[in-house]
Amino acid sequence: MSDKPSMFLTAEELAELTGIKIGRNKKTREQLQAAELTRLRIPHFLNISKRVVVARAVIEGAGTPSPRLRLLAEPQQPSAVVEPALGTYPRFRTKIHKAKSGKVRHYYFYDMRSERRPDIALGRDFDDALKKWRDLHIRKPRIVGTLEEAFDAWEEKALPEYTSAETKRGYAKSLRTMRPAVQASTWSDVDLPMLKRYLRDRSAKTQANREMALLSIIWNWARLEGYTALPWPAAGMERSKWKNAEKPRKVKVLDEVWEAIRYEGNQTLRDCMDLGAATGMRLTDCVSVLLPKGDILHLEASKTGKEAEWDLSLSATLPDLLRRRRQMDVLHSMLLSTPRGEPVELRKLGYQWEKARARAAVKAGIANDHEMVRQIRALYLRDSRKRAAQKSANLEDAALLLQHDDKRLTERHYGGIRKLRPVA
Repeated sequence: MSDKPSMFLTAEELAELTGIKIGRNKKTREQLQAAELTRLRIPHFLNISKRVVVARAVIEGAGTPSPRLRLLAEPQQPSAVVEPALGTYPRFRTKIHKAKSGKVRHYYFYDMRSERRPDIALGRDFDDALKKWRDLHIRKPRIVGTLEEAFDAWEEKALPEYTSAETKRGYAKSLRTMRPAVQASTWSDVDLPMLKRYLRDRSAKTQANREMALLSIIWNWARLEGYTALPWPAAGMERSKWKNAEKPRKVKVLDEVWEAIRYEGNQTLRDCMDLGAATGMRLTDCVSVLLPKGDILHLEASKTGKEAEWDLSLSATLPDLLRRRRQMDVLHSMLLSTPRGEPVELRKLGYQWEKARARAAVKAGIANDHEMVRQIRALYLRDSRKRAAQKSANLEDAALLLQHDDKRLTERHYGGIRKLRPVA
């Protein structure tokens, strides 16, 4: 009788290969083994008896076997490190651990022994581990000296340090859009004509300006970190108008329009509108400002970090809001609250605004006041900040209320008006 092994793996060998000896979760052993072989990308088929069949040559090799399949077929100790064949995936290491239950687990690492550093864990999924290996072994050396190297580092180190979630979302979005256009460029490739060409070709002109502003931030950060010694190509060009021209959105928040929408809103929306219009707070600050112990409302702006205080007793609308809030039995410490005693969410607040604005527009349409309909639909909840500026006694008070260092910003973007007195 010949000692030559069968052409196919035995049931015991198949169980050892897949780590599956019995069925579970209403699936047979063969179904689970077939699923595991599919995940491992090992060729197999089911015979007429629904048994899993794997050719021995696939595992042991015929000619040039797959390094990964070969190491799976070899008997392993309970915990061992196996390295692929030389030249397949350099510095890609596999640690195979066999549990007491018989299940075999594979862990993948990027070998850092040559640099005398701990190995980098690549996870347990082979496909994900290969992607990470490609990033470490192929992509990172390839992007050295390009802007993509700085983009990766800034995204990993600098972006998480921003405290404002809105700022982080905006920067991440701008980086995703801008990245394909400049990521392969070296620092010396990027010059002012290239930046101007990007601004000209970009369809969203205002957003293109924001992307250039972010590129300037990353560039200067890269200089500090030693990725480049070159200055920002547009340094000193602020007054040359090299960016796309921007036209600020000018909206006059009229009393009748504001009150028409406010009338249709629920109490939570009305409180937010009153708070924003009286203090000039941004919406993110309106929903997160804390209930004051007395009449002095203190805020550290989430966007700028600037601190301010308001004496609510001097307001015509906010003392009522404060009184109602203190009468509520709630478990949070925010100034604004829903009737159910929950903190106000910006997303739900926006939904309430949309409903109130739509109802106000319908009523104006029934009255055949088409101009009123247009003005209602053109208004946003964030325009409460514009209303605060426009209700201020003068431009200086408006800039102070909105915490602007430059009055021109208030005048240009928020509708602050220079209220002058005739001399004769």
